[in-house]
Amino acid sequence: MIRITQLVHGKGTVSDALKHRNKPPHEVPSRLLAFAETRRPVVFWNITSRCNLACEHCYLSAGTGQHDGGQELSLEEAKEFISDLAQMRVPLLLFTGGEPLMRQDFWTIADYAAENGLKTALSTNGTLITKEVAMRIKDSGIEYVGVSLDGATEATHDAMRNQPGCFRKAVQALRNCAEIGLKAGIRVTLTRDNYNELEDLLALSRELKVPRFCVYWLVPSGRGKDIYNKQLTPQEMYRIFEMLYQYAKAMGPDDMEILTVDAPQDGIYLLEKLKAEDNPEYENALKLLQYTGDSCSAGDRVANVDPYGNVYPCQFAQMDEFKIGNIRESKFYELWDDATNPILKAFREKTQHLKGKCGSCAYKELCGGGCRIRAFSEYGDIWAEDPLCNYNGI
Repeated sequence: MIRITQLVHGKGTVSDALKHRNKPPHEVPSRLLAFAETRRPVVFWNITSRCNLACEHCYLSAGTGQHDGGQELSLEEAKEFISDLAQMRVPLLLFTGGEPLMRQDFWTIADYAAENGLKTALSTNGTLITKEVAMRIKDSGIEYVGVSLDGATEATHDAMRNQPGCFRKAVQALRNCAEIGLKAGIRVTLTRDNYNELEDLLALSRELKVPRFCVYWLVPSGRGKDIYNKQLTPQEMYRIFEMLYQYAKAMGPDDMEILTVDAPQDGIYLLEKLKAEDNPEYENALKLLQYTGDSCSAGDRVANVDPYGNVYPCQFAQMDEFKIGNIRESKFYELWDDATNPILKAFREKTQHLKGKCGSCAYKELCGGGCRIRAFSEYGDIWAEDPLCNYNGI
């Protein structure tokens, strides 16, 4: 995750990060979580595989039916997992799916997380967030809601999510959250079908007074594999990043926050731009990226648990090749602290094994070698170069 606005305007300064480095995770501001001293992971938990949509790029291939992955964690298993995370003092638990609000015991789970002192967020398609539901989300202690909006027009968004009317419901969800002071941001996955609406979507976000705008680059995982021919080229991605960078520069430091996800090389592009423009925030941005260790946090600062208790380095790595273990067989902290686990060891030492231009890149320690899932999907080799990195080819 590259926090463009934060780095351009120096909001996440080194001094701020150092000030909070020894505090408990729940006392660290969300904007500084990436820079905290703790190596405990932000946990992305797919609490259900059920969904009322069938998005063409869903990394979980979620839908209305029960998947073949097995039985979802029971409420008691979910509570035991939450207790484990609370004992570990993880900095953030993010409820995702499928559509998390489709799980009938969702509110019990959310309340239990709050009772155990966990900081929580929600990733949702927004279609179920009425005014009443928005208030219930806020009352449950969830601090942030990420709403997916994959186009500035109803036609584009509804087509990508295979459900007429879901654009209007998602926009209304954002309004419902804003009305009661519940922080909610927009997430968009860019493909050839919607990238030309990005500027209009940014304008819509400003109109809705959305505080956070997060761009996801398509990852070949789940149904995303089936539409990977719609992936943008490295050159197109770079031009879009350039536009986001200029947009962030033009806004004030306390205006809408702009981020990108799933392309760690964006941090390198940002550094080069700051340096070329003799921006006084260059040194601060460089130190912050160094402080995080790698821009790619999979298997280190980020973990994923699927609906059936399987643990992976990140949500896009849900493949047998990258399964770390299952929380029904071992506690999460036991799995995560196992330094001998070959999957964790590989992801935590990834810069030592990179090949191709990623292996010889001067920035590999900052970037972490791009996205390993893209490399694996493209070449069948987790250590191959990220096929979407445009560095040295700009």
